[in-house]
Amino acid sequence: MNNMDMQKLMAVLSQMNKQDLERGLAKATEILKAKENEENMRKNNCNNNHNH
Repeated sequence: MNNMDMQKLMAVLSQMNKQDLERGLAKATEILKAKENEENMRKNNCNNNHNH
């Protein structure tokens, strides 16, 4: 991330209140966990297919 992007991000974050930030972070965490779980399921399915 370059300096300009970081400055824009910091400007946006500074305007958000704590509750908005917490909700945003919770949502981001939820999305990342869902993607991680989906990836793990795909890996498990691939491994199971190779074992049979």
